[in-house]
Amino acid sequence: MNGKRYLLDSNIIIALFGGDQGVLVQASKALEVFIASIVVGELYYGAQKSGKRQANITRVDRLASTNTILSCDQETARWYGQIKNELKEKGRPIPENDIWIAALARQYHLILVTRDKHFEAIDDLRLEAW
Repeated sequence: MNGKRYLLDSNIIIALFGGDQGVLVQASKALEVFIASIVVGELYYGAQKSGKRQANITRVDRLASTNTILSCDQETARWYGQIKNELKEKGRPIPENDIWIAALARQYHLILVTRDKHFEAIDDLRLEAW
């Protein structure tokens, strides 16, 4: 165990679903792993538009029922506002959902695990790419 606490982005969950061995090994070493409610929503959306709708919905249901899901609250909203303003001042917008995910990572002092490079535009956001 590496003693680190992580928040997983959608692309990492999709890699887990696909059996990516590197991601599986890294996740097994984590002290704690969390998933943002926003990510769960993105996964349900992907399941809805997939060719295997019911199987994928069931997979997301199972993931959500067996992991700690972090939801947004007033503190998250405060972080969201700060991050969005920082990005606006830099002229570096990123997708809205990703600002919420970053806000949760900052709020709970988690390392965000993602393969999306645009998160690098957010100051003081701890990132890892698995």
